[in-house]
Amino acid sequence: MNFNAKLTCTAFNKTQLPDVKYTEVAFVGRSNVGKSTLINVLLGRRLAKVSSQPGKTRSINFYEVEADNLTFNLVDLPGYGFASRGHSERKEWQKLIDSYFTSIRPISFVVQLIDFRHGMLENDYLMCKYLKSIDVPSLVVFTKADKIAKTKRKANYDKLASECLFSIVPPIITSGDQTLNIDELRSTLLQVIKRLKCI
Repeated sequence: MNFNAKLTCTAFNKTQLPDVKYTEVAFVGRSNVGKSTLINVLLGRRLAKVSSQPGKTRSINFYEVEADNLTFNLVDLPGYGFASRGHSERKEWQKLIDSYFTSIRPISFVVQLIDFRHGMLENDYLMCKYLKSIDVPSLVVFTKADKIAKTKRKANYDKLASECLFSIVPPIITSGDQTLNIDELRSTLLQVIKRLKCI
């Protein structure tokens, strides 16, 4: 299954958020979790900027995606938890995130990316708590599974999945570098969108 995608908007503040047109699925995760790499593999094109420097994404990027007779927006939110950012920059990040989630938008659900090597860390729990407080469902996707030996992945998954019972479907293990389970992720996204479709 392929996704036909294009970048339609880059927003640095609330006034630049695009008009509502399609159901939206937002991607969130810690800085350096591999979000841009995964999004590029998922969309089948190098649309998201990938950098070895954590926290590269500073804007909200909207990608219009067509697949299986369905059109939706994949929304790439800036990474959270980059410790070396200054207080004022973290404050601006929070304002940008709040401006998105508190706007009247057809957000179907949020894909929360978790590093498969480390599991849920403090900032991940804070994001989870925030999403619950605004009543937005989330789906957990583990990234960087290629960094864990294949023989250890099941045990690691069982351990980490028990921390992610809030996920609306069982967490999916992925690796952007090895395209692990990318088709499964595409299929799951479409299934959940159809189930929770907002518009």
